[in-house]
Amino acid sequence: MTALGGAALLAMAGCDIAAPPPAAPAPPPPVARPPEPSGPSPASAALTAHYARTERDLLSRGLLRQDGGGPDSPWTDTDLMRNFEAIVFFDEYRPGAGYRPASGEAGRLRKWTSPVRFGVEFGASVPPEQQAADRAAVTDYAARLARVTRHPIETVARGANFHVLFMSEDDRAGGLARIRALVPGIDATTLGIFRDMPRAIHCLVVAFSEKGNPHAYDRAIAWIRAEHPALSRASCIHEELAQGLGLANDSPRARPSIFNDDEEFALLTGHDEILLWLLYHPDLRPGMTPEEARPILRRLLDTRAGGPA
Repeated sequence: MTALGGAALLAMAGCDIAAPPPAAPAPPPPVARPPEPSGPSPASAALTAHYARTERDLLSRGLLRQDGGGPDSPWTDTDLMRNFEAIVFFDEYRPGAGYRPASGEAGRLRKWTSPVRFGVEFGASVPPEQQAADRAAVTDYAARLARVTRHPIETVARGANFHVLFMSEDDRAGGLARIRALVPGIDATTLGIFRDMPRAIHCLVVAFSEKGNPHAYDRAIAWIRAEHPALSRASCIHEELAQGLGLANDSPRARPSIFNDDEEFALLTGHDEILLWLLYHPDLRPGMTPEEARPILRRLLDTRAGGPA
């Protein structure tokens, strides 16, 4: 602009001609806006590709079974006793310590004493058809859990206390804000579990205890990655919602079961239904130790007519 101004001034002086009035300044060019995202971010797309490869690999090895087990995977009441104790009284991770492994010490029995009301929510990136499928899957599974446990469990449109969040990597900020709204005053360590999920964590659930009763749950949040293909999302629904009811641990000896990190079974099995039926029997109360529960478990298994087959 300085050069143009100087040239105009020289022209006026050398030619002794009146300068024309200055032209109106040109309007500024429109501010370029970044294009609206037309698809997932590179990070989310990379996760989608990774989890698709993972599912294909598991299926190619005969894993992620949906048959619930068979003649190749029998179990006995002794197995059920052992697996119940390992899955109910122990934890995968140390409570309040993020992803630090648990100490290996037995705890006390934990479960819901109030009705369980699943509320399903989705991040903005989740396509409508995927939302419909996942919502139906949670609703159907809630009915199955209610039948097995004989505890009031349902999916609701409002008034939920067990929040099932389907979120992609692109929805993480909104999902974290939603968790802060659901659990005002949530501590930084617990929030960090959701914020800092490594890729190896496919989905997770955090259950919160009643005030004054550390062994009775009254609220839970499950986070399921929306990048998973359909069967892996269904597997997450089955495992996390059941873990949020009180089957908190995995055991390498539990078979046929989803509570085993070997990924052999994708969906809740008949073995797992019995674990849930036992857990929600009224004779097993929150706060019991393994020693207090064992004689009751033996009696229930000996006389389980009317329970899951």
